[in-house]
Amino acid sequence: MHNRRARPTLRVLLEDLTSEWGSPHPRRALADGRLDELHPLSELPHPIVAKAVDSFGSITAQDNYVGPIASATQLRLLEIKNSQWRGGVWQDPTSGVCWLIVAGLAKGNHQDRDDFYKTIERENDAGDLSQWLPTDEDTRLLKQETAARLRTEWELEVQRLVLSALREIHAGGAHRIKIDHPVPGNGTFAHVDLTVATVRDDGYEADEIELEITPTDRFAGSALLWQLTIRVLISIDPPEQGWDRFGNTYSNIGEPGAWQARVDELGEFVAAGDLSVSEPGSTSHYTHRQHLAGKTINGAAVRALCGSYFVPTQDHESMPACPTCAERLAELPE
Repeated sequence: MHNRRARPTLRVLLEDLTSEWGSPHPRRALADGRLDELHPLSELPHPIVAKAVDSFGSITAQDNYVGPIASATQLRLLEIKNSQWRGGVWQDPTSGVCWLIVAGLAKGNHQDRDDFYKTIERENDAGDLSQWLPTDEDTRLLKQETAARLRTEWELEVQRLVLSALREIHAGGAHRIKIDHPVPGNGTFAHVDLTVATVRDDGYEADEIELEITPTDRFAGSALLWQLTIRVLISIDPPEQGWDRFGNTYSNIGEPGAWQARVDELGEFVAAGDLSVSEPGSTSHYTHRQHLAGKTINGAAVRALCGSYFVPTQDHESMPACPTCAERLAELPE
């Protein structure tokens, strides 16, 4: 499940890589303990980190390194080089992840005390190379990155499946999409039933779209369900606040040809491997005050008086009021 490509340990980042950073921001984040801002660690702007990733990627057969470091007899360390920088990579036999656990500069014809090779030899002879192995905090960050990667890959796949469905039915029809759980081996997460009806009546022409999201029983209460819903709505027609909702069914109305146009737009995102972005709402909505409690913090959606669902994250005072909300607010008794 974890990506095997090389990643540095926190000790290497804090103690070994003291110079030649491509940006000052990682060092500041490390000094302040803002570790979650460093994701992904394998993409940090340092030459030996980049070399480690280039040498140990996702495919074992494509590994490219100098060879084992002879003086490291306690751990099998594989050597990488980038200019004067040297690194030792250890592969976790349990997870398969490759870790850059020691790094330094080749100095003084390998005679200086802080020369990379001298450091390894000294620590190995002292019998304490285990201090370089990944810590619990390293493992926590790895798991966090893996979860973020799986979720992003999952959303990209959902977007691709929505595009495939729209290509089939943009001019009318129905299509069922099977959505697998983001964690491999967990089976089917939900089904999305998508229907497009082209209406061509006198005085009214529109392409109406409706979708229903049905989770499998075991995932009915999953927090991922709302994320799936948002990703599907954004893929078809952002902003997500513009959809009408009834239970797990969502509907929207487009001008004739609207969904064909969206196929072309969404196809560009899929081809580039990018996620289509949510568009912020253009109006502020009215909702019951008690419904807002905690929603801004935990990212939950609330229902406005007009019927729209939205996550309260924007400064409502900077936007004009939703006219439908304002009309319905005026109808309420004081």
